[in-house]
Amino acid sequence: MAQHKSAKKRARQNLVRRARNRQVRSRLKTAIKYARAALAGTDGAVASDAVRKAESEIRKAASKGVLSKKQASRRVSRLARSIAARA
Repeated sequence: MAQHKSAKKRARQNLVRRARNRQVRSRLKTAIKYARAALAGTDGAVASDAVRKAESEIRKAASKGVLSKKQASRRVSRLARSIAARA
């Protein structure tokens, strides 16, 4: 366990950040899961809406530092390619 005052503060900050990052990552995974399920379905409007929401979550996660910018771009690109291939 941390002994110094600054180390105790860092431990508290890390707990808060870990909880926030887990929340963002969970929302991201859920959005991508729904988008992939919608892409497997038959309704194109639902699929494009789900992909748009997933893209928004991916970009938010990247802006918060949960994902790197390049990984976010790669994930968005793959979703966009899959919806384009569907059309």
